Amino acid sequence: MSRTSANVTIFLIVMILLVITACNKETRNQVHHEGTTPPVEANAAALYKKQCLSCHAADLSGKVGPDLRGIGSKMAEKQLFEIIHDGAKGMPAFKKSLSEEEMEALAQWLAANKS
Repeated sequence: MSRTSANVTIFLIVMILLVITACNKETRNQVHHEGTTPPVEANAAALYKKQCLSCHAADLSGKVGPDLRGIGSKMAEKQLFEIIHDGAKGMPAFKKSLSEEEMEALAQWLAANKS
């Protein structure tokens, strides 16, 4: 085997290995192991506990505020965001105390609550 063909063979083997390993890489966003909570969902749940629990209860059943169980089947994410942002019917607006990202996370989390 000549030196050139040996170099080409080694080059091809290295390239094949690089392609194979690149195709098998999983990113943090793609991996969701059973029993774990995605960061956005965990953040939204923590925000709910901090900002909403006193009026809507730990189980979303409502106290002073309305029952939020199954709210995602009654209201769209955009509607929920607007209520969190601007307030409604005795609920305070959170536009000054929460960031846009936090309000979006809460709205998304509530919208996913379909039952």
